[in-house]
Amino acid sequence: MLEPIGSVEEFYAHALAIEREAARCYRRFQEHFADRGEEVLAGLCGNLARFEEDHHALLEERARGLAVPELPPERYRWLESGAPEAADCDLVFRVATPRQLLDIALKAERGARRFFEWVAGTTANGEIHALAEEMAREEAEHVQWVTRAIEYVRADGVDWDKLLAAGGGPGLALGEERRLRRKPPPGKG
Repeated sequence: MLEPIGSVEEFYAHALAIEREAARCYRRFQEHFADRGEEVLAGLCGNLARFEEDHHALLEERARGLAVPELPPERYRWLESGAPEAADCDLVFRVATPRQLLDIALKAERGARRFFEWVAGTTANGEIHALAEEMAREEAEHVQWVTRAIEYVRADGVDWDKLLAAGGGPGLALGEERRLRRKPPPGKG
């Protein structure tokens, strides 16, 4: 069982790490979606990145002068595990569907909301409680936005989860492309 957050400095360490990672990932998602012509999703991710960046800056300002402890960099990572390796992250962006990327964001936003709700419910410090409740409300709003984006992605009329589970989708199209590029067997072309 985790120990309750005992100091404002410790709270800020977690809040800053969560916001920094969210801003970083939403910027990557924005770029990814923009590169693929998904302007609505790129716009959403750009807005979320800006909100996270602004909130991170506000938290830094509030924490100025405090001895905020360092957290392990991987503590709140969305995509990488352990030491960051570009190849692993790049692979995710090459193979993930828009829905899968949004699922990653939704999982992270829900995790952040649960964390802040837990802090608010376990701390005896009134200042930490108020800060955690404020953060939990903001994360709940982000959960709603990402959930709506997932509904938007499903609105394209294709049930990608079902199609991929049945062995269809982009892989089938790629296989067909390869078959068309093959030279016909001798005597057949």
